[in-house]
Amino acid sequence: MSDNSHSKIEDNPKILSGPVLTNSPNAVLSKTLLGRYNDLPLPADKILATYIWIDGTGEHLRCKDRTLNFIPKVPKELPIWNFDGSSTGQSDGHNSDTFLYPRAIYKDPFRRGNHILVMCDTYMYNMEPTESNHRIKCLEAYEKCKDDEPWFGIEQEYILLDSDLRPFGWPPGGCPPPQGPYYCGVGANKVFARDLIEAHYRCCLYAGVPICGTNAEVMPSQWEFQVGPSVGVSAGDDLWVARYILHRLAEEYGVIVTFDPKPVQDWNGSGAHTNFSTKKMREENGIIEIEKAIDKLSKVHMKHIKVYDPRGGKDNERRLTGLHETASINDFSAGVASRQSSIRIPRNVAEEKKGYLEDRRPASNCDPYAVIDALMRTCMLNE
Repeated sequence: MSDNSHSKIEDNPKILSGPVLTNSPNAVLSKTLLGRYNDLPLPADKILATYIWIDGTGEHLRCKDRTLNFIPKVPKELPIWNFDGSSTGQSDGHNSDTFLYPRAIYKDPFRRGNHILVMCDTYMYNMEPTESNHRIKCLEAYEKCKDDEPWFGIEQEYILLDSDLRPFGWPPGGCPPPQGPYYCGVGANKVFARDLIEAHYRCCLYAGVPICGTNAEVMPSQWEFQVGPSVGVSAGDDLWVARYILHRLAEEYGVIVTFDPKPVQDWNGSGAHTNFSTKKMREENGIIEIEKAIDKLSKVHMKHIKVYDPRGGKDNERRLTGLHETASINDFSAGVASRQSSIRIPRNVAEEKKGYLEDRRPASNCDPYAVIDALMRTCMLNE
């Protein structure tokens, strides 16, 4: 959203009203026509596979489909594929073939049946990982510490926009009443697009993504879903596929999903709060291990900030201001039940003296592979 759009939203508050999505081409397409073809019988030996990958931005997804004549049981049975990396910011035009290695399989909630979604990572012509492939390092770290069973649960916040890149449901040229009634709200003047959120929840469960909850957030049209607990690198696979499913559903509803951490000033931003634990943290007196991990994190604060958004911390500079339930990007802090700290120890964890910590610093547009990798290397591998 442009700075001019920001000022228009902030300086001219009005009551909630007005049509939205009048300019969205996806919104005006008939949603029933495809049903005429979905029941066409397909050859019994054919399934469709959607290959999904992260492009050169490190925050956006791409996909393409192919036909398979078998039903794969594990990713290594799937063929390696390629794409034009010069069109995704991942190669030069004179040597553009970039390779997709299948890493995780999910059921396809859009086509259903035996059709699948395939999360991939990307490699250059010489089979070296692309610059945006953080999965490979994350997997390397996990392999070194998997006996300690690192668990991750990620709280993914996001905002819905209309076709003019304004928050969905906000009045033209203005903004809704101040934040307060919207968090976990109920009512047509407090929450927007619940149908989309419900569809996303069900699609993730069908696909095999371990989504464990969802809620409306502090800003109107801001929502959150939670994925996990997942073990090691699989937490990154799960979150990326959950994001893909959300984007695909939003296409059908004619709205836009943004994971930008601060699209509107003076309102809460969006994060990807990451809950992390090891086997020892979850055992009796695990609070000792949690405190050790927090001490390690305190010594490499800025190192983590640089990998907690795709622009080396620049995106989080707009969000981590010390206001709107954030800590300052420049200072490390930790506290029990504090949402103004870098690291929060949940109240029940402090009382039970075991459990997990919540790292509140990752931006909503972070690469979860990079976040998971950093936490394992700092807290478990002492790197």
